[in-house]
Order: sequence, then C-alpha cells, then structure tokens
Amino acid sequence: MTAVPLRNIRSILTCQRHLRCLQQQRRHAVTVTDEYRPSTKSRSSLKGVELLRNPGLNKGMAFTLEERQHMGIHGLLPPAVLSQDIQALRVMINFHRMNNDLDRYSELMNLSERNEKLFYRVIADNPEELIPIVYTPTVGLACQKYGLVFKRPRGLFITIHDKGHIYDILCNWTEQHVKAIVVTDGERILGLGDLGAFGMGIPVGKLQLYTAIAGVPPQDCLPIMLDVGTNNEEISANPLYIGLRQKRVTGKEYEEFLDEFMEAVVQRFGWNCLVQFEDFASQNAYRLLERYQKQYCTFNDDIQGTAAVVLSGLFGALRISGKKLNENTFLFVGAGQAACGIADLITHAMIREGASEEEARSKIWMYDVHGLIVDSRPQGDLDGPKAPYVKKGKPIKDLTQVVDYVKPTILLGASGVGRLFHEGVLKKMADINERPVIFALSNPTSRAECTAEEAYRETDGRCIFASGSPFKAVTYKDKTFHPGQGNNAYIFPAVALATIACAARHVEEDMFLIAAQKLGSLVSQADLDEGRVYPPVPTIHEVTVKIAAHLAEHLYKTKKAWNYPEPENKEEFIRMQLYDTSYEYFGPKTWQWPEQHSTSRTVPTMDENIILDA
Repeated sequence: MTAVPLRNIRSILTCQRHLRCLQQQRRHAVTVTDEYRPSTKSRSSLKGVELLRNPGLNKGMAFTLEERQHMGIHGLLPPAVLSQDIQALRVMINFHRMNNDLDRYSELMNLSERNEKLFYRVIADNPEELIPIVYTPTVGLACQKYGLVFKRPRGLFITIHDKGHIYDILCNWTEQHVKAIVVTDGERILGLGDLGAFGMGIPVGKLQLYTAIAGVPPQDCLPIMLDVGTNNEEISANPLYIGLRQKRVTGKEYEEFLDEFMEAVVQRFGWNCLVQFEDFASQNAYRLLERYQKQYCTFNDDIQGTAAVVLSGLFGALRISGKKLNENTFLFVGAGQAACGIADLITHAMIREGASEEEARSKIWMYDVHGLIVDSRPQGDLDGPKAPYVKKGKPIKDLTQVVDYVKPTILLGASGVGRLFHEGVLKKMADINERPVIFALSNPTSRAECTAEEAYRETDGRCIFASGSPFKAVTYKDKTFHPGQGNNAYIFPAVALATIACAARHVEEDMFLIAAQKLGSLVSQADLDEGRVYPPVPTIHEVTVKIAAHLAEHLYKTKKAWNYPEPENKEEFIRMQLYDTSYEYFGPKTWQWPEQHSTSRTVPTMDENIILDA
C-alpha cells in the first residue's frame, strides 16, 4: 500500500473543514437573523422591523416618509423625521445627563447596538470627550464591571475547550472579509491584572477606535476573547462572571491553542488579516510576538504601540528641552512588557541617530518592585526582555535614592502603581534638571504614577509632563499647562489603517519608529508652548490619516505593500478607504429618461391617409 504524503492529508483535511464551514454558513443564513453583520443580507432583503433591528443599517427617526413606506416601516416610528445632526445632539444631551462614566459607557454601547453610524458619528465629532469613555480610562472600569454592563455578545468567545475546533468557531462569524482582529486572553488588562473573560471590553473598545479614528469599516473588524481560564479568584467567584471558572491553562497546551488560533485565522480570513494582540501577560506577550511576527500579519500594541506613542512624546519633549535623544539618561519605573518595549524602540531610535547598541542601552536604567535592576541586587530576576538593560551598580530600593544615584533627565512610569512618583521623587527630578521630563504612563487614572497637578507643582512648573490617562489643564503660577496624553490611539489605528489599505503581509518594526517620528512632527510650536507633546485630541482623525499615508509611502517604497497598482497620491488613497458615517438612502431606485423619450409628452396626431399608406 502506497503511503499518502502528509501534506496531501493536510490538504484533504483543510478542504473538508472548508466545505463544512460553507455548509454551516448556509444553514446559518437560512435559520438565523443576524442583527450584527449588515453585509450578510442584501439591503433590499431587509425590511420592516428587521431593518430597524440591524444596527449597521438602522437610521432611527432619520428615515424619510418615502423610505418608511418603501421599506415597510411606516407606522413603526413616530411621524417626525429627525436628521442625523439632531440625533447626534440628542445623544450628547443624554450623555451629559448621566451621573458617572460607567453609565455613559453603557449608554454609548447601547447606541452602538442600535445605530452604528450614529455611534461613530458622535465619537468622531466629540473625540476629546468620548474616547476616554469608550477607551482608557473608563474601559478599565467597564471591564471590572463587565458582568453588569454586558448585554449582548459582541465578537467571538473561544475557549480552551474548543481546541481542535477553532476554525469551525471562526466560521460562525458570518462576515466573510474580516480584515482586522483584536484578541486578548484577559490576563493583564491595563494595570488591573487578570480579569479573564471580563477583558473582552478591550478588543471591543480597540476596534471601535479602528473605526472612529482610522475609518476602518466596522464590518471588517472582529473582537476575540481567548478564554483559557482565570487565576483571579474574586472574578471567578462573581456570580455574574461570563467566562470559564477554572485556573489558567499554561505551557504546551496554551501554546498549541495559540498556534491553532493563528493558523485558523489565516485559513478563514487569509494572510492579510491583521491580528493585534492586546493585554497578554508579559511572559506570553514577548514570546508570542517573537513567535508570530515574521510569519503572520500581527503586532502587539502593549509592546510596540505603547513604545511608539511614548517615543513620539519624547521627540516633542526634546524639542522643548533642546537635547538630542542620545544626550539623555532614562529611568524606567516598571520593567514589564510596556517598559521593555519602549526601551527597545528608544534604543532603535538612538542607533538610527548614530549611537552603537551598547552606547544606547547604557543610557537606559530600569527599576522594579525589587529595586534598581543591577547585577548585584540580592533578589528579583534579571532575565527576559529586561536582561539587556541590567547594569553594574548599587542595589538601591528607595526610588528617591535611585533618582539621585542615576540622575535621569527622563523619568518614565510604567509600573501600574498609583502615586509612586511622590513629592520626594518629583522634587529630586527638579533638583537635578532644569526641564525634567516626567511621563506617568500607567492606566487607568487611579494607577498613574502621579497626577499632572502634582508634577507641575513639585517641579515648580518646569517639568515636561505626559501621562497614559487624560488629565485636565493645570494652572500654576498664572500659567496654564495642557498635559499631553500618551494615548496609543495616536498610533495603533494608523498602523492598522496603513497595513489594511496596503494589504501588507507583515507589520515591520520600522513602522512604529516611522509612525512615532511622523506623530512627533505633527505637534505644532503652539502646542509645545502650551506644554503639549502630542497634537490636540480633536485633531486625532486627521493626524491618523497623515500617519497612515506616511506609512503607506514606506510600505510601497520598501515593496511591502501587496495592493496594486501603486496609488500616486497616498493620502488620497488612504482617504478613499475611510468609513462613511452618513446614512444610506433606502427609497426606491428610480431614474429619468431624456425628455424626447418621456411618455408624458403630448403625442402629435397624424393624417389617417399617411398611416394607411405606411
């Protein structure tokens, strides 16, 4: 008997699974009304109450009388016709009536489930006010309370018990052309730790920013929770918990589960489907990035996106201080995936400026819960991503003494520990620097290492400050400072937009350095004079388009773009991809003929003899 080659067996199995997926989709189309994916049915087939229940197509009271009659919804709505402008005004009036941010978050999520276009229109019109609600810092609170705010499933929940059937679950998502996935396993949600399946709020929020900021159509986006359990006993004991009530699966089984997931995504949606990893624990985040980066179209926002937005803020800060990047000494408080990712990108940027790798790393010091990271300290591991930054020096544990010993010009907090930059630390930074740079990057606001007011007050208004969470303007000694927010939303939507638009197969490391440089260049001198190191949030959509166009130039120049032919005007090309929040027309499709063919004209009479002769 002749042996069948292994690759042929895999091919047969793949074909069988694909056929099973198509059969499953056909059954689904016959038996299920999908309210979430408007593209699963043609627009003309959705009428009556089914149209009003589809968030991608519903216009609420903006349907005209003609549309209501034509689509079978006349009488199902009050008689008034309200424009989208009036609807948006009503949303914001109700938004301001809410008593707390969690209620505001819940109200906005309800809107997204009723009227998708209005939801994104409202965010696009009010980014400074609404991004902190649908994203950080409020999304952190929403995840903690996800058992309360959860109403209808959004995206896919894939559990460790589904191992061996991940492709089949992806086939249950009826949208055929998913271009972007944000995935988490919920182990390190912001600075809040292991929230398990409650962490689904993060992929949902990230992809909402893909659409609101970068204009990626919502039907192209898919949030996914990989539920492998949770080690948070308080969460798993919560009667409202929505995930698996078991300890986290680790080791070989976990790795096989992730490998199968990535293979299934490619099999279902193709090599160009972008997968953004979000809020994985440090021990997994770096390893998975290294494992998949060269093989798939993927990136980790906590490592690479955070690094890029912080580096961009540093470029802005250096325009104020007048120093070059490699003329600074950096002290990271916190040595997790975010801190190490930032340090790696700063190293990369300094090498681009002409420094050697050894020289660049010598400028970067790290401090964690066990104290300054030096080779002689008595406790605390020195392995993993922080290993290249281990120094020879004194094993000091007190942070104020560490600042005095290292004498950093730039202090960066990525610890997840609130108020760690206390009065002594901030005053010491002011003592050794004329313009100390202080970035308190931890999220949510309660975990920020210091507030903007504390930073300006304790440094006598001389510091250059930025944070991970938003802070209001601070007035100190008759001068008003506008603290910058190092929000990843300045970077990851632009990287995603460029990658998707250009059909890139990989997200190269250089893209984050290029994005950081471009973002830094978009900060005006007027912004710097007010203390900002990032462009104002109301400009974030235009900033995103500019960064994405710049990245598109890079992708085509380096032959990494697969979307042909190459467009001449990259910015115009990017703008052509953007999601339109204006409503569609649902009236009958009619058109006019030229006047000479119109049947309404008077037909001239003819002589009867002429007709008979003819």
